[in-house]
Amino acid sequence: MRDIAYRAFSPARIGAMVMRQIYVLRSSWPRLLEIVYWPAMSMLTWGFLQTWVGQQSGSAAAAAGTLLGSILLWDILVRGGLGFSITFLEEMYAKNIGNLMMSPLTPLEFVCSLGVMSIVRLLIGLVPVSLIALVLFGFNLWGLGFPLILFFINLIFTAWAVSLVVAGLILRHGLGAESLAWTAIFIMMPLSAVFYPVAVLPPAAQYVAWALPPSYVFEGMRALLVEGVFRSDLMLWALCLNAIYFGIAVLVFLRLLDGARTAGSLLASNTE
Repeated sequence: MRDIAYRAFSPARIGAMVMRQIYVLRSSWPRLLEIVYWPAMSMLTWGFLQTWVGQQSGSAAAAAGTLLGSILLWDILVRGGLGFSITFLEEMYAKNIGNLMMSPLTPLEFVCSLGVMSIVRLLIGLVPVSLIALVLFGFNLWGLGFPLILFFINLIFTAWAVSLVVAGLILRHGLGAESLAWTAIFIMMPLSAVFYPVAVLPPAAQYVAWALPPSYVFEGMRALLVEGVFRSDLMLWALCLNAIYFGIAVLVFLRLLDGARTAGSLLASNTE
């Protein structure tokens, strides 16, 4: 009974893990600079492109208005995933995973702490970049209102689902699989309708696109910005798909974690 209580879900243990990572961020200004630098460079490049295209006439000018929205929402997906994965890799680099898994910290608490740090890292980069977009290009991301909350929730859960599987693979196969943390999200980019509608894809590719939650988010964003219509049906489909994929990702992560324990990979990460 005492062991069950000891292992029960504990927000305090999650908070301790989050504070550990916040101290890591506070102690290194290059880490903080990197969080803002890449989304800022991406936003400036696409923002100036949008300014140029917007000066043209016809449909090109209309489409230009969605470029900054697309890149900022795409950055939520990418940075949400990287924030999760980088926080996990910080523990791998510190050879601390074995210690954590032998501590009272449960796998669920560990995952929750990674999710919280993902949002912290994301907001550190997103808030200043969105303000730059507003000042330089007149695009107010926060002006999207309630739909932005649904866009954010769907994109962050997609990012976490992908990152959970990647974290499990790294646990099982070691840092040789580290590159997946930087590339896995980008595999979805061509078929997620980030900068163009799903309708422009070949018919077979459209079926794949509609199986990816981000496609619904970006289609919904274009409908909101271009047509002024909020597509709640698209958000509902995205939420349903995310619930399925995130559940599968949790199961895969737990299975890979058990495999790492059986194979001794957790202890190996502490001694390499």
